[in-house]
Amino acid sequence: MRILVTICARKGSKRVKNKNMRDLMGKPLIIHTIETAKKWGRADRIVVSTDSEEIAAVSREYGADVPFMRPKELASDTAPKLPVIRHVVEFLMDEENEEFDLVVDLDPTSPLRTVEDIENAYNTVLNRNCVNLFSVCSARKSPYFNMVELDDKGYAHLSKTLKNPIFRMQDTPIVYELNASIYMYWTKYLFDMKSVINEGSIIYEMPYERSIDIDSEMDFNMVEFFIKNNKL
Repeated sequence: MRILVTICARKGSKRVKNKNMRDLMGKPLIIHTIETAKKWGRADRIVVSTDSEEIAAVSREYGADVPFMRPKELASDTAPKLPVIRHVVEFLMDEENEEFDLVVDLDPTSPLRTVEDIENAYNTVLNRNCVNLFSVCSARKSPYFNMVELDDKGYAHLSKTLKNPIFRMQDTPIVYELNASIYMYWTKYLFDMKSVINEGSIIYEMPYERSIDIDSEMDFNMVEFFIKNNKL
């Protein structure tokens, strides 16, 4: 089986300026993910998709492939991730005659995942009948208990209700939140997917302390804290 690791990292960021190149413990943020992918050791190729020459240069320096610059239409704030991954697969197939059975997408803004997380997720995919996998952590809020929506008159209501009322969080159905860390796609299904969540999707659960996705300065500070204090 041939495995492709994709790392999608466009330039710019509104909440954390140039976050993929932001220094984290002495190296750019994206490098933490590249190094973890290399240590995992199962990938036939590790490809970074980016529209930044700076990200491309440092990615190559640390051992990832950057065989193209990402097209402008796939590098906007609103561009979804799946078309970006499909573009990598199509480019390698059309331009380099390479095909892969499994695509492992690792988000560079989630640097706390471990080699063991990737390996455990990989084994889960191998041992379950599925079309794809995404990593999650246990949700800190529940739509059955303490998450509300506003109706058309502006009044708050629980997002989801059950036949019998629930008075304790621990009595609610188990729910998870996607932690934007690990995604695995069987290539034979990839081009038919309209979303990450599909019929036939499965999960790999990670603890909260390895599930921080950097989307704010507070997130960045929390990641630094966990690394500096060996809280992983």
